[in-house]
Amino acid sequence: MITVNNVYKLFDGKEILHDVSAKFYSGKTNLIIGQSGSGKTVLMKCIVGLLRPDKGQICYDGRDVMAMTQAQTKALRNEIGMLFQGSALFDSETVLGNVMFPLRMFTHDSYAACKKRAEFCLERVNLKGVNDLYPSEISGGMQKRVAIARAIALNPKYLFCDEPNSGLDPKTSILIDELLSDITREYNMTTIINTHDMNSVIGIGENIVFINKGYREWVGNKNKIFTSSNEALNDFVFATRLFKEVKGYMIEEYRKQEATEEK
Repeated sequence: MITVNNVYKLFDGKEILHDVSAKFYSGKTNLIIGQSGSGKTVLMKCIVGLLRPDKGQICYDGRDVMAMTQAQTKALRNEIGMLFQGSALFDSETVLGNVMFPLRMFTHDSYAACKKRAEFCLERVNLKGVNDLYPSEISGGMQKRVAIARAIALNPKYLFCDEPNSGLDPKTSILIDELLSDITREYNMTTIINTHDMNSVIGIGENIVFINKGYREWVGNKNKIFTSSNEALNDFVFATRLFKEVKGYMIEEYRKQEATEEK
C-alpha cells in the first residue's frame, strides 16, 4: 500500500497540490482522475519520485520516501514498474529486446535467464509470435501490451500507469484495462493509474481519487461514483449526455442491488 499524507507542491510560488492525502491499496486498481491541469499528473510524479513535494509524506508500505537515503531510494526504484503514456518502446530494439532491457540493465542474471523471463512476461500479456518484430511492425494495442510486459519484467510491487489507453480504440482499451486489473490481482501489486478514460473508471475503478484544482475532492469506487453528490465530480465524469444517461441507469441498478441485499 502507498499512503500520501498532507502533500503540497508549488511551482514558481503557485500551489499545484494543496494538502492532498490518499491511500492506494495492494491488489486493487487505484485510479487518479481529474481534468487537465487539476494536479493529478503532478501527484503521480510526486508519488513515483519524479518530483519532490514541498511538504507532506509519501510512504511505501510504511517506508517514508522523504526520509530515505540515496541507497534506499535506489532499492525502492527496483520495486517500481512504469507504463508510460506513449509506451516509450525503443524503436531499434525488437519486442523481446524491449522487455529484456530492464532485466539486463538492473539484474545480474544471465542472458538466457533474462530471455526466459521476458518470454514469460510476453506470454502473460497474451503476445505470441511477435518477439522478433520491431515496435513499428505491430499495432498500438500490441505496443501497449509490450510496454506492460516490460513494466512487470522485474516483478514490481508497485506499478504506475500514465494514461494507458491514450490513442487506443474502445475495444482495445477494455482489453488493456482487463489486463491491468488481472495482473494487479495476480501479483498483488499496488497499481496506480492516471486516466481520463471514463470507461476505465466505470470498468476497473476499485479505488478512485478525484483531484480538482489541486485538492483531493473525492474518494470512492466505481459503484459509489454513480451516487455521489459532489458537483465537480459529476461535471467531470458525466460531462456528456451519454454518460448522464448511463448514470441514471446505474443508479437505478445500484438501488435494486441494495434492495436485494437487504432482503
